[in-house]
Amino acid sequence: MSDELEPQTFRITRADLVRYAGASGDFNFIHWSDRVAQSVGLPGVIAHGMFTMALVGRAVTAWAGAPDAVVEYSVRFSRPVPVPDTDEGTEVVVTGTVKGTTDEGHTKLALTATCQGEKVLSMATATIRKR
Repeated sequence: MSDELEPQTFRITRADLVRYAGASGDFNFIHWSDRVAQSVGLPGVIAHGMFTMALVGRAVTAWAGAPDAVVEYSVRFSRPVPVPDTDEGTEVVVTGTVKGTTDEGHTKLALTATCQGEKVLSMATATIRKR
């Protein structure tokens, strides 16, 4: 493992939001209706927060080498991820840096996720099991 997570880019389209809604059961209007999303002050349809969190988790597990290597993972949602009604959708870019080790020798990561140059998560961290 290196000291940095290589940047990983995840594309999100409206079709991804439909699939995630079906899998999660979260059919909130803000994830599929521009009209409703804008009526509550959003720029338009936004990605599910847990979907965004899962994409960051995917980057972490890839870096760690296995899903069961992740001991702890947490984020705070700081900004929505707007998903335009285009074939391209939007992109979330995930990076991370090793910030030290725990008393048990596990690796602590600080994570960053951005969309359109804006941070969409804050206080995003993960702890990876010592190998």
